[in-house]
Amino acid sequence: MFCGGGVVNKVSYRGKRLLDLVLTIPALAFLSPVLTIIALLVRVRLGSPVLFRQQRPGLHGRPFTLLKFRTMTDARDANGDLLPDEQRLPPFGRFLRRTSLDELPELINVLRGDMSLVGPRPERPVYVEQFRQIIPRYMDRHREKAGLTGWAQINGMRGDTSIVERTKYDLWYIENWSIGLDLKILIRTVLQTI
Repeated sequence: MFCGGGVVNKVSYRGKRLLDLVLTIPALAFLSPVLTIIALLVRVRLGSPVLFRQQRPGLHGRPFTLLKFRTMTDARDANGDLLPDEQRLPPFGRFLRRTSLDELPELINVLRGDMSLVGPRPERPVYVEQFRQIIPRYMDRHREKAGLTGWAQINGMRGDTSIVERTKYDLWYIENWSIGLDLKILIRTVLQTI
């Protein structure tokens, strides 16, 4: 359930889902040529599969399959073992990550209802297990759906930033949620990516 100010509010939750659909459906239609071009480039430059799929914990910790464009090759050493990630990330994959274009397929996750446009970014299960042991209230992030963008991200908490600080931003978002806040975050996300 969606919590605003600590109070479960089904009407607000439905409003959030409606906002997701109203914005995601036209975004997918508008971005379909871009998605097609990126998919073709990924296929030519990195091979298949074009989409990277990984299980991530979502609302109430329930797992869902996160979709992203593939950014790494399957390069292997002489023994047939995969090379370390940094050696498997070619310039094109680095570009997709730097511009966040690799995350565009997550719009499909939003359409399916696995994610929301705005919410805490989903972490890999192995990290969730580590963070829940050392960060107070870390699991409260899972009171909401994972998001494509979030309060933490628009405030500079991306990538290798402190997970403790990101968690504080995520919890502030959950406790202060409103449709207006989601719109503000979405507008700032767009402005920061242009």
